[in-house]
Amino acid sequence: MEPIFRPDGNRVVTSPDAAGPWDPRMQHGSAPATLVVWAAEAIATPVPMRVARVTIDLMRPVPVAPLLIESEVLREGRKIQLCGVRLKADDVVVVSASVLKIKQQVAELPPDIADLPVEVPGPDQCTAEPANFANSPFVKCISMRAARGRFGQIGPGAIWFRVDHPLIAGSPVSQAMRAVVASDFSNGVSPVLDFKRWTFINADLTVNLAREPVGEWILLDGQSWIGPDGAGLAMSRLADRQGYFGRAIQSLVIERR
Repeated sequence: MEPIFRPDGNRVVTSPDAAGPWDPRMQHGSAPATLVVWAAEAIATPVPMRVARVTIDLMRPVPVAPLLIESEVLREGRKIQLCGVRLKADDVVVVSASVLKIKQQVAELPPDIADLPVEVPGPDQCTAEPANFANSPFVKCISMRAARGRFGQIGPGAIWFRVDHPLIAGSPVSQAMRAVVASDFSNGVSPVLDFKRWTFINADLTVNLAREPVGEWILLDGQSWIGPDGAGLAMSRLADRQGYFGRAIQSLVIERR
């Protein structure tokens, strides 16, 4: 399988495999989220820093088409760096994002400070999810293992995710990229509406990381809330085999098909 994106300077060629489940002409949200994190991590920092928060606003549907990346430092400090990243298609902004990095430093923590342990089975003990459940080409990049519930099944769920294919040509998949790729699946991990009768597309994605994840597998332990007026939330706790390390939230736009 070819990488999803092939950068050439600040211009990017997009593979058809970026498409999501809602429209074959529109990218899965995980794809531009990956590109945002990649662009932000490429910005040099004055001291070692890591991504602590990613906020992505999907201004318009992101087409499966060439993109232009614009990135800048919005705030440079001794302890933080705030980056702005925009993705354009045909000179129109389709994604506007901010990425917060925090200085990495060893902290002498009290002995009772530890990750909350994961109480669901690990990925090796879980049910494999098929790659064709939502007719989304991007899902071919991902392995999924259901720890509680099933993907797309109504109700709270807990699903393990692993990126199996290159996303950015010439670049490894960073740990922050693994986290955002999984996080954009939150609305499918814990739907409260039937996918065949409703759409619940996310208009944004925010991911907060207390620490970098370890290893290839990321758990989304999620639930969704739906309001009566066309809006909703999909929320997930993020974990790896060592414990919980972050949270993700999506604002949902609810419509009948």
